[in-house]
Amino acid sequence: MREPDDQDSGGRKSDRLKGDGRQTHSSRSTSRAAMKEDNKSVEDTTGGTFTEGEEPYLDDDESYVEPLEGSSSSFQDDYAESIGESRYMETPVPAAEEAEEKVKKKISESFFYDEMELVSMPFVTPDSNIPLDLLTLVHSFGYDCRKRANLQLLDSNTMMYIAGNQLILLDLKTKEQMYLRSSSGGGIGVIGVHPYKTYFTVAEKGVFPKIIIYEYPSLRPYRILQDGTELAYAYVDFNYNGTLLASVGSSPDHTLTIWNWKEEQPLLRTKAFSQEVFKVTFNPEDDEQLTTSGSGHIKFWEMALTFTGLKLQGSLGRFGKTATTDIEGYMELPDGKVLSGSEWGNMLLWEGGHIKVELCRAAAKPCHQGPINQIMLDEGEVITVGSDGCVRIWDFETIDTADTAEEAGLLEIEPINELQVDKNVKLFSMIKMNEVGANFWLAQDANGAIWKLDLSFSNITQDPECLFSFHSGAIEALAVSPLTYLMATTGLDCSVRLYDFASKTPLVQMKFKQGGTALAWVPRLVNFKGAQFIVGFEDGIVRILDLFDPKGLTVFVGRKRILDADIRLKQVFKPHTAAVTALAYDRDGEVLATGSKDKTVFFFEVERDYKPIGYITTPGPVCQLMWSGVSHPENTLLIICENGYVLEAPLPTQKEEEEDHDVVSYEIKDMCIKCFHFSSVKSKILRLIEIEKRKKRKELKEKEKEERRKLAKEMGEDGEKEFQKQEEEEEEEEEPLPEIFIPLTPCHILCGFYSEPGKFWVSLGGYDSGFLYHCEFPPYDKNSDITEKKDEPFDFRLLEDTEDNPITTITFSINKNMMFCGMQNGAIRVYVLNQNDPSLASMEDYWHFNMHDNNYGCIKAISTSFDDRFLLSAGADSNIFVFSFFSEFELKKDMKAKVPSPRFGIETEPIPEDIEDPKAYSIENARRKREHDKLVKEVEEIKAGKRERIKALRNELQKLLQMNEALPKHMQFKRTVSLK
Repeated sequence: MREPDDQDSGGRKSDRLKGDGRQTHSSRSTSRAAMKEDNKSVEDTTGGTFTEGEEPYLDDDESYVEPLEGSSSSFQDDYAESIGESRYMETPVPAAEEAEEKVKKKISESFFYDEMELVSMPFVTPDSNIPLDLLTLVHSFGYDCRKRANLQLLDSNTMMYIAGNQLILLDLKTKEQMYLRSSSGGGIGVIGVHPYKTYFTVAEKGVFPKIIIYEYPSLRPYRILQDGTELAYAYVDFNYNGTLLASVGSSPDHTLTIWNWKEEQPLLRTKAFSQEVFKVTFNPEDDEQLTTSGSGHIKFWEMALTFTGLKLQGSLGRFGKTATTDIEGYMELPDGKVLSGSEWGNMLLWEGGHIKVELCRAAAKPCHQGPINQIMLDEGEVITVGSDGCVRIWDFETIDTADTAEEAGLLEIEPINELQVDKNVKLFSMIKMNEVGANFWLAQDANGAIWKLDLSFSNITQDPECLFSFHSGAIEALAVSPLTYLMATTGLDCSVRLYDFASKTPLVQMKFKQGGTALAWVPRLVNFKGAQFIVGFEDGIVRILDLFDPKGLTVFVGRKRILDADIRLKQVFKPHTAAVTALAYDRDGEVLATGSKDKTVFFFEVERDYKPIGYITTPGPVCQLMWSGVSHPENTLLIICENGYVLEAPLPTQKEEEEDHDVVSYEIKDMCIKCFHFSSVKSKILRLIEIEKRKKRKELKEKEKEERRKLAKEMGEDGEKEFQKQEEEEEEEEEPLPEIFIPLTPCHILCGFYSEPGKFWVSLGGYDSGFLYHCEFPPYDKNSDITEKKDEPFDFRLLEDTEDNPITTITFSINKNMMFCGMQNGAIRVYVLNQNDPSLASMEDYWHFNMHDNNYGCIKAISTSFDDRFLLSAGADSNIFVFSFFSEFELKKDMKAKVPSPRFGIETEPIPEDIEDPKAYSIENARRKREHDKLVKEVEEIKAGKRERIKALRNELQKLLQMNEALPKHMQFKRTVSLK
């Protein structure tokens, strides 16, 4: 089965090939020698020689002759010779083509590229005197654990993985890191290792990205492959002998290319599929057979010699009665069959483009609980790796000979051995370690870890060992100690982690039930030792955590290994009903403000154990809180909402002690809050810029016109006529100015900061990106309707190359002479400013460098160390980078953070009861429920009192009736109303 848009190796629609399906391994064995020739040029299937990219570099004693257009392919010639007489070629190779082949030269085996010419460098504003090495990467704490094939081994001690725009080589023994930058600055798509471990590939991202093949261990660039895809590579794979390389691109082209990589030449090229392709591999037993898999498909390929030349012929796998599934893991069997996984955990055995049998466990139980992400053949056994955290070993012969006569097509088999790595483990890939006499593997855990697994399954088998632990998914917040080189981070993986970034050491982590969304270090005015930080979570809970050095505690017998740092829950409360997005202490350390997506800001009195003061409602979800600095006369809170509203709230009044039951709600309704509702002015700015450009052009034209007029006067009457003629020809209608446009949906405010009292800067996304806007709060008006307000900024700063790449987070150096910006595409930008420049008039010169992943590495947080020696960034790509600043003072090698000692009596303090139920009442809802319960109780008491009164009245009535009946008839009252 072929896709309608399948193309041949030249990118054109493929001719119909005779005979669909694969040729058998035996019929191809004689032709494999042709594939292993890597010193020949190869022809495009259209009949012309495929040439691309730059001319290869040669040694001085060698020459390179450009192949003639329309010349025959030596690869196809050798292929035809290897199979003898063929129905495809009945005539001998022309002598001219044989002569041409002799002239062709291959790239010298000893040639290497200059690494300094390839590596991407930071952009620095010309003539700005900003050093290129303003920031230097010193360590990476993150790992993109959800990226395919992002774990490779170069030797028994060196591991390799991608971190944003860097390739990191990690020594497993010393934990030292080495870095290789991407050449494009657009990021790295995928990496691969040569079968002999002598080379590795770095397939990049960007516009027509390169595949760079490095020699190992010299790390010198050896070959560069170009024009293999449009935007990014999804997967690369060497054939068994390492002579060929297969690559497949990501969206939009999904191009499959077979390379003679040593000659930097593409042999064959075609479109792999119309949807996302996850993987491409050669059949280890036959270089002329390949397999690709991806979103809802698996496809089987062969190199077929047709009337029009050598082509890649693809056969799409037919699922038949089996449900269509994404296929992550598969392996080619020696006889041409393919064994693949499925989303529901069973294995599918493919033969001839169809599912021959579906393999499950006894009682129709799936082979894995969830997708099978990798299948391998090792030492005669089939190994499957699942998202359920299990590694299972299966008998190869049972699978290879599997067949079923049942209509359902299911065959039940049981694994030989299995290993459950741990709870909450999601295995994505594994790679075998080169240790003699051992069966150790490294495993990539998509939940944020790298494991060392022993698959020997003997009586001395070691337990799974977690070598490294990382955040999984986006890192939402980062905070730095005000006293030492400690950093705390949190993310939606429900973990809070602590690092010593000076000594490059992860210290400790703590897991919770919900993901973390905000984080702040408690200021020294509140905790002098800097031993507390506060974390907000997606369920609206806020937790205060104590940090201490456990070596200062009393040591008990039988205590486990003492860590360098530990975290302990100090206090917990729930002010919000949705994710906490911002935490901020006022400049005096007396009030904590928390903001949330539930459109509220809550205030707490810090000195009284965070007693709630009250909350205010906001017009939109809160994204940032910032208290005014000491230079401001008043202590005010800047509240930035996502939907274009910015508020300024005064410090709330801290009321004297009063009985809680007297307060019905915590809502503060009498606070004088200033409001600014951002109205788009970008189209007006663009119009002004265009008017200014036209004015300058007009002035230039007038000047040129005046010079021509003077020249015409000197030439006399003929010159005047010629001048008039030119004037008439040059007259043209001016194009209309850009229209004023205001988006119907307000663009999101991404971040902002105070500039002066009552003034602030904001960065916006969407249409309004490309500028920083300077705004001022209008005077407070109690009667104004904030929903009807439309306020415009009074000033702006143009940001170069940020039209589609806005600033997402901003921080400053201690003396405010540098502004650090985290960008949406994962880049870091540093503006150099003048002292005392709140209006950013000096904001021109900058340093810009792509660090995190360009597609999904939006920088979520950026911060400097307490002494401005380091800059730290955290991104949505799971990466955390530590940079040192350019300085004449080199960093000491033995620098280390000082973990605060435990406060007296901490070991005897009871740990407060945590709030684990995400449906638990917030502070306000708990108060409202208490008031509601109080009212219900009062009403019930009133009802009970009335019932008692009615009961007493009824009893009295009954007595009166009895007395009435005891009287003589003529004295009795007559009853006119009957009691029911």
